[in-house]
Amino acid sequence: MSIEVKDLVKIYGEQKAVDTISFKVGKGEIVGFLGPNGAGKSTTMKIITGYLRQDGGEVSVCGIPVNDQATETKKKIGYLPEANPLYYDMYVREYLAFIAAVHRLDNRKDRIEESIRRVGLTLESRKKLGQLSKGYKQRAGLAAALVHDPEVLILDEPTTGLDPNQILEIREVIRDLGRNKTVLFSSHILQEVEAVCDRVVIINKGRLVADSSLDDLRRTDSNIIKVHFKESVHRQQLEALEGVRSVNNTDSCHWELESGDPGGVKKQLLELALQNNLNIVSLQSEEKSLEDSFRRLTNGQ
Repeated sequence: MSIEVKDLVKIYGEQKAVDTISFKVGKGEIVGFLGPNGAGKSTTMKIITGYLRQDGGEVSVCGIPVNDQATETKKKIGYLPEANPLYYDMYVREYLAFIAAVHRLDNRKDRIEESIRRVGLTLESRKKLGQLSKGYKQRAGLAAALVHDPEVLILDEPTTGLDPNQILEIREVIRDLGRNKTVLFSSHILQEVEAVCDRVVIINKGRLVADSSLDDLRRTDSNIIKVHFKESVHRQQLEALEGVRSVNNTDSCHWELESGDPGGVKKQLLELALQNNLNIVSLQSEEKSLEDSFRRLTNGQ
């Protein structure tokens, strides 16, 4: 496993910022790390990268224990923290050369140019970091995280400050990187996570509340099936359908059914109509989004 977190604990005073969480991320996975503000996401990321020491549990990166061999694990990791630390008086290439020197790279010039190209920073690369817009500052931070060609990328809110076009560009960068690297990134833009990730890890109040693929998470939540009959239908007929969790209506012809198996319920509705000489005017289902699942898991509902 590229990242392995086991029973991780971090305590500040009397507060458990991270409360015995465990998860794994394999090579080639792009995993969204989600949670409300104060849930413990940034703390967990800092522990994984070796910038913060935990109070309990174990963390390893590429099979190397972070606490025992912090320098070795940092060679494997590219890290973009939430507060992007840049030296504003340095030029873009100068800053990346400094980062490349820290990593003692042999092919520094090639790696710098590749990082600049990959994050779309070429047109701004002759400027000082302090002259860049917030979006381009984020790109510079991402370029710094990539300059040593790490196996693992830890990205804390990587699209902060980017406009919609820039977000799409960075999304493509992350997708491309995920083909041969491990990517763990946090974001409050849930549509972004849905577009990039196949799997999410969600924490709330320091505890793990979900670790699953997006498809499995959606199947856990009910979908809404809306059906409009031309004739009146009795509630009992719809409640008797297999897989229906709840039934609501505005009148005897317009119904909303909740189910984790919308396809199966639709099929049964068609059979019900056929057997009882009913006419279906419209039939549609609404799949719940990641936002719906997130709210359920983090609101305790």
